[in-house]
Amino acid sequence: MTTYILRRALQALPVLLVVSIVVFVLMRLIPGDPALSLMGMEATQEQLVAVRRAWGLDQPMYLQYLFWLRNMFSGNLGVSYFSRMQVSTLIAQKLPATVELTFVSMTLALLIGIPAGIVAAIKRNTAIDYLTTTFVLFGISFPDFWLGILLILLFSLTLGWLPTLGHVAFSKDPLGNLRFIVLPALTLGLILAAPIMRFLRSGLLDVLNEDYIRVARAKGLSARGVLIGHALKNAAIPTVTLVGVQLASLLGGTAIVETVFAWPGIGWLLVNAVTQRDYAVIQAVVMMVALLFVVVNLLVDVLYAALDPRIRYH
Repeated sequence: MTTYILRRALQALPVLLVVSIVVFVLMRLIPGDPALSLMGMEATQEQLVAVRRAWGLDQPMYLQYLFWLRNMFSGNLGVSYFSRMQVSTLIAQKLPATVELTFVSMTLALLIGIPAGIVAAIKRNTAIDYLTTTFVLFGISFPDFWLGILLILLFSLTLGWLPTLGHVAFSKDPLGNLRFIVLPALTLGLILAAPIMRFLRSGLLDVLNEDYIRVARAKGLSARGVLIGHALKNAAIPTVTLVGVQLASLLGGTAIVETVFAWPGIGWLLVNAVTQRDYAVIQAVVMMVALLFVVVNLLVDVLYAALDPRIRYH
Protein backbone atom coordinates (compact mmCIF):
# COMPACT_ATOMS: atom_id res chain seq x y z
CA MET A 1 0.00 0.00 0.00
CA THR A 2 2.82 2.41 0.84
CA THR A 3 4.45 1.80 -2.53
CA TYR A 4 1.14 2.41 -4.28
CA ILE A 5 0.61 5.71 -2.43
CA LEU A 6 4.13 6.89 -3.27
CA ARG A 7 3.65 5.95 -6.93
CA ARG A 8 0.35 7.84 -7.08
CA ALA A 9 1.98 10.87 -5.47
CA LEU A 10 4.72 10.87 -8.09
CA GLN A 11 2.13 10.50 -10.86
CA ALA A 12 0.34 13.57 -9.51
CA LEU A 13 3.34 15.83 -10.11
CA PRO A 14 3.05 15.98 -13.93
CA VAL A 15 -0.71 16.44 -13.58
CA LEU A 16 -0.22 19.47 -11.35
CA LEU A 17 2.45 20.79 -13.71
CA VAL A 18 0.07 20.59 -16.68
CA VAL A 19 -2.67 22.29 -14.64
CA SER A 20 -0.27 25.10 -13.72
CA ILE A 21 0.63 25.68 -17.38
CA VAL A 22 -3.00 25.65 -18.52
CA VAL A 23 -4.25 28.05 -15.85
CA PHE A 24 -1.30 30.40 -16.35
CA VAL A 25 -1.76 30.58 -20.13
CA LEU A 26 -5.54 30.92 -19.94
CA MET A 27 -5.27 33.82 -17.51
CA ARG A 28 -3.08 35.68 -20.02
CA LEU A 29 -5.45 34.91 -22.91
CA ILE A 30 -8.56 36.27 -21.17
CA PRO A 31 -9.34 39.80 -22.41
CA GLY A 32 -8.56 42.49 -19.87
CA ASP A 33 -5.58 44.22 -18.31
CA PRO A 34 -4.88 43.87 -14.56
CA ALA A 35 -3.11 47.22 -14.57
CA LEU A 36 -6.13 48.93 -16.13
CA SER A 37 -8.48 47.20 -13.68
CA LEU A 38 -6.32 48.38 -10.79
CA MET A 39 -5.72 51.98 -11.88
CA GLY A 40 -9.05 52.68 -13.59
CA MET A 41 -9.96 54.14 -16.95
CA GLU A 42 -8.50 57.54 -16.04
CA ALA A 43 -4.97 56.16 -15.65
CA THR A 44 -2.25 57.53 -17.90
CA GLN A 45 -0.08 55.35 -20.09
CA GLU A 46 2.91 56.06 -17.85
CA GLN A 47 1.02 54.87 -14.78
CA LEU A 48 -0.04 51.66 -16.53
CA VAL A 49 3.52 50.96 -17.64
CA ALA A 50 4.78 51.52 -14.08
CA VAL A 51 2.18 49.12 -12.64
CA ARG A 52 3.00 46.43 -15.21
CA ARG A 53 6.69 46.79 -14.44
CA ALA A 54 6.07 46.62 -10.68
CA TRP A 55 4.11 43.37 -11.00
CA GLY A 56 6.38 41.84 -13.64
CA LEU A 57 3.64 41.88 -16.27
CA ASP A 58 5.98 43.46 -18.82
CA GLN A 59 8.17 40.33 -18.89
CA PRO A 60 7.78 37.60 -21.53
CA MET A 61 5.13 35.07 -20.63
CA TYR A 62 7.53 32.16 -20.19
CA LEU A 63 9.61 34.19 -17.71
CA GLN A 64 6.49 35.16 -15.77
CA TYR A 65 5.56 31.47 -15.57
CA LEU A 66 9.01 30.37 -14.43
CA PHE A 67 9.13 33.05 -11.74
CA TRP A 68 5.67 32.11 -10.52
CA LEU A 69 6.49 28.37 -10.53
CA ARG A 70 9.70 28.98 -8.59
CA ASN A 71 7.89 31.08 -6.00
CA MET A 72 5.07 28.55 -5.68
CA PHE A 73 7.47 25.68 -4.97
CA SER A 74 9.14 27.84 -2.33
CA GLY A 75 5.78 28.45 -0.64
CA ASN A 76 5.31 32.00 -1.94
CA LEU A 77 1.91 32.19 -3.65
CA GLY A 78 2.35 35.83 -4.54
CA VAL A 79 0.62 39.08 -3.61
CA SER A 80 -2.87 40.11 -4.61
CA TYR A 81 -2.85 43.00 -7.10
CA PHE A 82 -5.80 44.70 -5.43
CA SER A 83 -5.73 43.98 -1.70
CA ARG A 84 -1.89 44.01 -1.61
CA MET A 85 -2.09 41.06 0.80
CA GLN A 86 -0.27 37.78 0.55
CA VAL A 87 -2.40 35.28 -1.40
CA SER A 88 -1.70 32.64 1.24
CA THR A 89 -3.17 34.99 3.84
CA LEU A 90 -6.29 35.59 1.74
CA ILE A 91 -6.82 31.85 1.26
CA ALA A 92 -6.30 31.23 4.98
CA GLN A 93 -8.95 33.86 5.76
CA LYS A 94 -11.55 32.46 3.34
CA LEU A 95 -10.91 28.73 3.74
CA PRO A 96 -12.61 28.30 7.17
CA ALA A 97 -15.95 29.54 5.78
CA THR A 98 -15.70 27.10 2.86
CA VAL A 99 -14.73 24.18 5.15
CA GLU A 100 -17.67 24.99 7.41
CA LEU A 101 -20.12 25.10 4.50
CA THR A 102 -18.62 21.90 3.08
CA PHE A 103 -19.02 20.00 6.35
CA VAL A 104 -22.65 21.03 6.90
CA SER A 105 -23.67 20.55 3.24
CA MET A 106 -22.07 17.12 2.93
CA THR A 107 -23.57 16.00 6.24
CA LEU A 108 -27.05 16.99 5.02
CA ALA A 109 -26.46 15.29 1.67
CA LEU A 110 -25.40 12.02 3.31
CA LEU A 111 -28.23 12.10 5.85
CA ILE A 112 -30.73 12.51 3.01
CA GLY A 113 -29.12 10.51 0.22
CA ILE A 114 -27.97 7.32 1.98
CA PRO A 115 -31.23 6.40 3.78
CA ALA A 116 -33.32 7.37 0.75
CA GLY A 117 -31.12 5.30 -1.58
CA ILE A 118 -31.35 2.24 0.69
CA VAL A 119 -35.12 2.54 1.07
CA ALA A 120 -35.60 3.03 -2.67
CA ALA A 121 -33.57 -0.13 -3.44
CA ILE A 122 -35.41 -2.24 -0.85
CA LYS A 123 -38.82 -0.89 -1.91
CA ARG A 124 -38.16 -1.19 -5.60
CA ASN A 125 -41.08 -0.36 -7.93
CA THR A 126 -43.21 0.98 -5.09
CA ALA A 127 -44.56 4.44 -4.43
CA ILE A 128 -41.53 5.22 -2.24
CA ASP A 129 -39.18 4.25 -5.05
CA TYR A 130 -41.04 6.41 -7.54
CA LEU A 131 -41.02 9.33 -5.12
CA THR A 132 -37.27 9.13 -4.52
CA THR A 133 -36.62 8.71 -8.26
CA THR A 134 -38.62 11.89 -8.89
CA PHE A 135 -36.56 13.70 -6.25
CA VAL A 136 -33.38 12.52 -7.96
CA LEU A 137 -34.64 13.81 -11.31
CA PHE A 138 -35.42 17.23 -9.89
CA GLY A 139 -32.22 17.35 -7.84
CA ILE A 140 -30.05 16.62 -10.88
CA SER A 141 -31.99 19.00 -13.12
CA PHE A 142 -32.20 22.05 -10.83
CA PRO A 143 -29.32 24.56 -11.10
CA ASP A 144 -27.96 25.30 -7.64
CA PHE A 145 -28.29 29.08 -8.03
CA TRP A 146 -31.96 28.72 -9.00
CA LEU A 147 -32.71 26.52 -5.99
CA GLY A 148 -30.84 28.95 -3.77
CA ILE A 149 -32.93 31.87 -5.03
CA LEU A 150 -36.15 29.90 -4.45
CA LEU A 151 -35.10 29.15 -0.87
CA ILE A 152 -34.32 32.84 -0.30
CA LEU A 153 -37.75 33.83 -1.65
CA LEU A 154 -39.50 31.28 0.59
CA PHE A 155 -37.63 31.33 3.88
CA SER A 156 -36.23 34.87 3.87
CA LEU A 157 -38.52 37.17 1.94
CA THR A 158 -41.88 35.38 2.37
CA LEU A 159 -41.64 33.72 5.79
CA GLY A 160 -38.90 35.90 7.25
CA TRP A 161 -37.38 33.00 9.18
CA LEU A 162 -33.78 33.24 8.00
CA PRO A 163 -31.39 35.99 6.87
CA THR A 164 -30.95 36.43 3.14
CA LEU A 165 -27.20 36.92 2.72
CA GLY A 166 -24.01 37.10 4.71
CA HIS A 167 -21.93 35.20 7.23
CA VAL A 168 -21.09 35.40 10.92
CA ALA A 169 -18.17 33.51 12.43
CA PHE A 170 -19.20 30.65 14.70
CA SER A 171 -16.78 31.82 17.38
CA LYS A 172 -18.46 35.24 17.54
CA ASP A 173 -22.13 34.25 17.34
CA PRO A 174 -22.91 30.50 17.16
CA LEU A 175 -26.66 30.99 16.77
CA GLY A 176 -26.22 33.68 14.14
CA ASN A 177 -23.77 31.46 12.29
CA LEU A 178 -26.31 28.64 12.17
CA ARG A 179 -29.03 30.96 10.88
CA PHE A 180 -26.80 32.21 8.06
CA ILE A 181 -25.55 28.76 7.02
CA VAL A 182 -28.94 27.03 6.76
CA LEU A 183 -29.92 28.25 3.29
CA PRO A 184 -26.59 27.75 1.45
CA ALA A 185 -26.05 24.38 3.15
CA LEU A 186 -29.60 23.27 2.34
CA THR A 187 -29.14 24.34 -1.29
CA LEU A 188 -25.96 22.32 -1.68
CA GLY A 189 -27.20 19.43 0.46
CA LEU A 190 -30.31 18.88 -1.66
CA ILE A 191 -28.37 19.13 -4.92
CA LEU A 192 -25.69 16.70 -3.71
CA ALA A 193 -28.13 14.23 -2.12
CA ALA A 194 -29.81 13.43 -5.44
CA PRO A 195 -26.83 11.75 -7.21
CA ILE A 196 -25.79 10.03 -3.94
CA MET A 197 -29.25 8.52 -3.71
CA ARG A 198 -29.18 7.51 -7.37
CA PHE A 199 -25.75 5.83 -7.23
CA LEU A 200 -26.46 4.00 -3.99
CA ARG A 201 -29.85 2.73 -5.20
CA SER A 202 -28.34 1.49 -8.46
CA GLY A 203 -25.43 -0.19 -6.66
CA LEU A 204 -27.70 -1.93 -4.17
CA LEU A 205 -30.00 -3.21 -6.90
CA ASP A 206 -27.02 -4.80 -8.65
CA VAL A 207 -25.60 -6.33 -5.46
CA LEU A 208 -28.89 -7.65 -4.05
CA ASN A 209 -29.19 -10.01 -7.03
CA GLU A 210 -25.75 -11.57 -6.50
CA ASP A 211 -25.35 -15.21 -5.47
CA TYR A 212 -23.59 -14.47 -2.19
CA ILE A 213 -26.57 -12.38 -1.06
CA ARG A 214 -28.92 -15.30 -1.72
CA VAL A 215 -26.55 -17.60 0.18
CA ALA A 216 -26.51 -15.20 3.14
CA ARG A 217 -30.30 -15.15 3.18
CA ALA A 218 -30.44 -18.93 2.95
CA LYS A 219 -28.21 -19.16 6.02
CA GLY A 220 -30.90 -17.39 7.98
CA LEU A 221 -29.32 -13.96 8.33
CA SER A 222 -31.74 -11.15 9.01
CA ALA A 223 -32.56 -8.63 6.31
CA ARG A 224 -30.63 -5.96 8.24
CA GLY A 225 -27.62 -8.26 8.62
CA VAL A 226 -27.57 -9.05 4.91
CA LEU A 227 -27.93 -5.39 3.98
CA ILE A 228 -25.31 -3.96 6.33
CA GLY A 229 -22.86 -6.86 6.50
CA HIS A 230 -22.82 -7.90 2.86
CA ALA A 231 -24.68 -5.70 0.39
CA LEU A 232 -24.02 -2.15 1.52
CA LYS A 233 -20.21 -2.28 1.63
CA ASN A 234 -19.90 -3.55 -1.93
CA ALA A 235 -22.65 -1.31 -3.28
CA ALA A 236 -21.08 1.76 -1.68
CA ILE A 237 -17.93 1.79 -3.82
CA PRO A 238 -19.39 3.90 -6.71
CA THR A 239 -21.05 6.16 -4.14
CA VAL A 240 -17.74 6.67 -2.33
CA THR A 241 -16.19 7.78 -5.62
CA LEU A 242 -19.01 10.27 -6.16
CA VAL A 243 -18.81 11.61 -2.61
CA GLY A 244 -15.05 12.05 -2.97
CA VAL A 245 -15.47 14.16 -6.11
CA GLN A 246 -18.24 16.18 -4.47
CA LEU A 247 -16.12 16.75 -1.37
CA ALA A 248 -13.16 18.02 -3.40
CA SER A 249 -15.47 20.34 -5.34
CA LEU A 250 -16.96 21.76 -2.14
CA LEU A 251 -13.56 22.29 -0.52
CA GLY A 252 -12.41 24.04 -3.67
CA GLY A 253 -15.21 26.55 -3.24
CA THR A 254 -18.74 26.50 -4.66
CA ALA A 255 -18.46 29.77 -6.53
CA ILE A 256 -22.09 30.11 -7.62
CA VAL A 257 -23.71 29.32 -4.27
CA GLU A 258 -21.19 31.38 -2.32
CA THR A 259 -21.87 34.31 -4.65
CA VAL A 260 -25.66 33.96 -4.39
CA PHE A 261 -25.55 33.94 -0.57
CA ALA A 262 -22.56 36.33 -0.24
CA TRP A 263 -20.72 33.57 1.63
CA PRO A 264 -17.08 34.73 2.03
CA GLY A 265 -15.36 31.50 1.08
CA ILE A 266 -12.88 30.32 -1.53
CA GLY A 267 -15.47 30.39 -4.33
CA TRP A 268 -16.40 33.97 -3.52
CA LEU A 269 -12.70 34.88 -3.49
CA LEU A 270 -12.19 33.25 -6.89
CA VAL A 271 -15.14 35.06 -8.49
CA ASN A 272 -13.87 38.42 -7.28
CA ALA A 273 -10.37 37.61 -8.50
CA VAL A 274 -11.65 36.72 -11.98
CA THR A 275 -13.62 39.98 -12.29
CA GLN A 276 -10.54 41.95 -11.16
CA ARG A 277 -8.05 39.98 -13.28
CA ASP A 278 -6.11 39.21 -10.09
CA TYR A 279 -3.79 36.61 -11.63
CA ALA A 280 -1.98 35.63 -8.44
CA VAL A 281 -5.17 34.79 -6.57
CA ILE A 282 -6.75 32.89 -9.48
CA GLN A 283 -3.67 30.77 -10.10
CA ALA A 284 -3.21 29.94 -6.41
CA VAL A 285 -6.86 28.96 -5.90
CA VAL A 286 -6.96 26.78 -9.03
CA MET A 287 -3.76 24.99 -8.02
CA MET A 288 -5.19 24.42 -4.54
CA VAL A 289 -8.34 22.90 -6.05
CA ALA A 290 -6.27 20.65 -8.33
CA LEU A 291 -4.22 19.46 -5.35
CA LEU A 292 -7.41 18.78 -3.39
CA PHE A 293 -8.75 16.59 -6.19
CA VAL A 294 -5.50 14.62 -6.33
CA VAL A 295 -5.47 14.05 -2.56
CA VAL A 296 -9.16 13.15 -2.33
CA ASN A 297 -8.92 10.71 -5.26
CA LEU A 298 -5.99 9.00 -3.54
CA LEU A 299 -7.94 8.73 -0.27
CA VAL A 300 -10.91 7.27 -2.16
CA ASP A 301 -8.68 4.62 -3.75
CA VAL A 302 -7.32 3.67 -0.33
CA LEU A 303 -10.87 3.50 1.04
CA TYR A 304 -11.81 1.01 -1.68
CA ALA A 305 -9.56 -1.61 -0.10
CA ALA A 306 -11.23 -1.08 3.28
CA LEU A 307 -14.71 -1.53 1.79
CA ASP A 308 -13.94 -4.49 -0.46
CA PRO A 309 -11.32 -7.02 0.72
CA ARG A 310 -10.98 -8.32 -2.85
CA ILE A 311 -9.26 -5.05 -3.82
CA ARG A 312 -5.55 -5.06 -3.20
CA TYR A 313 -2.88 -2.59 -4.33
CA HIS A 314 0.55 -3.95 -5.07
